[in-house]
Amino acid sequence: QVQLMESGGGSVQAGGSLRLSCAASTYSISSAACMGWFRQAPGKEREGVATIDSESRTSYADSVKARFTISKDNAKNTLYLQMSSLKPEDTAMYYCALIRVGGVCSRAAGLFGSWGQGTQVIVSS
Repeated sequence: QVQLMESGGGSVQAGGSLRLSCAASTYSISSAACMGWFRQAPGKEREGVATIDSESRTSYADSVKARFTISKDNAKNTLYLQMSSLKPEDTAMYYCALIRVGGVCSRAAGLFGSWGQGTQVIVSS
């Protein structure tokens, strides 16, 4: 079973930056068909933020384009999400997720079979 562990969340003021990390164990992310970052705010559905496929092609939600960057380091077996120009509406629990094989690398949460426990991001105005 793939184990994913997020870190890097915290509290920042609007306009600030954070970098989230997602370390994988028991599985090499270089083999993953797709990895993604999702977020869920209280009372809201889980939202796909960004994805990166096995060829490092990326996709972003419109709400984070030009502010967030997804990347991965296969040597460190770690996925990243660099978040800049943060807004209060970015406040949420952030999760990383993985699709091991096949399928389309999209931001649909139901496609992802492995999930981390999440890291909290709070952006104050």
